[in-house]
Amino acid sequence: MTAANDRYTLLSGRIVVGLGIGLSSMTVTVYIAEAAPFHLRGRLVTINTLFITGGQCFASIIDGAFSYLEKNGWRYMLGLSAVPAIIQFVGFLFLPESPRWLMQKGKTQRARRALNLIRETQNIEDEYESIKSSIEEEQREVRGGGSVLWKMLTYPPTFRALIVGCGMQLFQQLSGINTVMYYSATILQMSGVQDDKLAIWLAAVTAGTNFIFTMVGVWLVEKVGRRKLTLCSLAGTTVSLVILAVGFLLSALTSPPIILHPRDPSGHNVSCVNYKFCDRCMLDPNCGFCFKMQHPNVTETSCVPVSNRSDTIAAWGRCSNESEFKKEGLSWAFNFCPTKYSWTALLGLILYLIFFAPGMGSMPWTVNSEIYPMWARSTGNAMSSGVNWIFNVLVSLTFLHLAEYLSYYGVFFLYSALAALGLFFIYGCLPETKGIKLEEIETLFENRLCTCGLLDSDEGRHIEYIRVKGSNYHLSDNDTSDVE
Repeated sequence: MTAANDRYTLLSGRIVVGLGIGLSSMTVTVYIAEAAPFHLRGRLVTINTLFITGGQCFASIIDGAFSYLEKNGWRYMLGLSAVPAIIQFVGFLFLPESPRWLMQKGKTQRARRALNLIRETQNIEDEYESIKSSIEEEQREVRGGGSVLWKMLTYPPTFRALIVGCGMQLFQQLSGINTVMYYSATILQMSGVQDDKLAIWLAAVTAGTNFIFTMVGVWLVEKVGRRKLTLCSLAGTTVSLVILAVGFLLSALTSPPIILHPRDPSGHNVSCVNYKFCDRCMLDPNCGFCFKMQHPNVTETSCVPVSNRSDTIAAWGRCSNESEFKKEGLSWAFNFCPTKYSWTALLGLILYLIFFAPGMGSMPWTVNSEIYPMWARSTGNAMSSGVNWIFNVLVSLTFLHLAEYLSYYGVFFLYSALAALGLFFIYGCLPETKGIKLEEIETLFENRLCTCGLLDSDEGRHIEYIRVKGSNYHLSDNDTSDVE
C-alpha cells in the first residue's frame, strides 16, 4: 500500500491486510484461551485487546505527526505499520501449538511437551489428564457424519452458546464502536472543531482513552467477572451515546441561519443556496458553509456548492479562492457548523470509550474464546468473528449516509437505542464464566436461551461442576452450599 500509485493498488493491499486481520482476530483469542490457566484466562484474552487498543493509540499519534507533511504523509503512516507485523511474525515462529488442539489431533506427546513448555515448572499431570479425558469424551459424543456447524445448530447447548457469542459481537458493532474509532476526527469536526490537525490530535486523545480504560478491563475481568463487567459497560455506553446525541441536537438547535443566498453564475438551479440553516447545509455532501466569525456572532453566512477540485474551497463565490477569502476574514466549512457546543462531542466520545473499553471492547472476544466445547471452538469463533466483521462493515459504510438522512443526533440516538437493546440481551442470556474450566462451561448453556444469564446471576453461590464419563452434570442448588 505504501508504494501504491492508484486507488486499485491501495484497495488490493487493503484487502490482503483485511484478510490477515480477520484470520488473526478469530485465532488469537482461541489460542490464548486454550493455552492459559483457567484462573488467568479472561485477563490474558483481555490483554490481547489491550495491545490492539494500544496499537490504535500509537497509530493515532503517528498520524497526527505525519499530518504536518504536505506530501506523502500517508505513505509513511502505512509503511511504518509493517514493522510490528514483521516483529510479530518472527515471534510466532517460536510459539508452541495449542495443547488442546494437538490432543484433539491425536498428537498426545507433542501436546504434553507443549503444555509443559507453557506451564514451565508447574505440575501438568492433572491438567493433562483432564484435557485428555474431556477431548476423548467429546470425540465420542460427536462421532458420526455431518459438518461441525450442523452439529452446533442441532445440539442445544452449543446452539445457545453460538447465539450468545454472535449476539455479543453483533451488539458490540451496533453500539457504534468502529464509527467512533474510524470517524472520531470527522465526528469532532462535525461537532464544530474547525482545525483539521486539531481534530486529528483530539482523535488521538480518544484512542488513548480507549487504551487506558482497556487496562481497567484487564484488572477487573477476573475480579468482577465477565457478566457484571459487560452489563456495566453497556449501560454506560448507552448513556454516553445519549450525551453525544444531545450535544449534536444542541448544536443543531443553535445552528447559524444562512443570511446570503447568492446565485450560481452558470445559471444552474443549485439546492445549496436554498438551505436556511447551517446544519441542513452540512448534511448535503455537495455543499459547504462560507461565513465570517465575529465572536460570539457568525455573520455573512452562505451555503454554496463545494469545488470538484478540493473540499477546502467553494465551487464559486466568496470562498472559492483560499488565499483571498482568508484575507477578507472569511472561513470555509465543509463538514461542520461553528457552535459553542463542540465540547459536548469530545465529552461524549471520551465518556463512551471510558465505559465501552473495559467491557464491551474486550468481553465479546473473551467470552467467545471460552463458551464453546473443543470440537466446536474454532467454528464458533469463526462464526462470531464473521458476524463482528460483517456488521463492522455495515455500520461503518452506513454512518455518513444515516447522518445525511437522520441528522447527526439522529444517528447517535439510534445507536443508543441499539445499545439499550443489547443491554437486555446480555442481562438475560450471558452466564458468568469466571473461574470455570473450559471443559465445564458447556453446562452453563443447558437451560433455555435467555434464562442462562438469569439463572447464573445468583450472588454468593458456588456451584461445583462434575464431569461424569459419558455426560456432563452439575450439582443442583439443593446440593450446594452457600458461600458467604
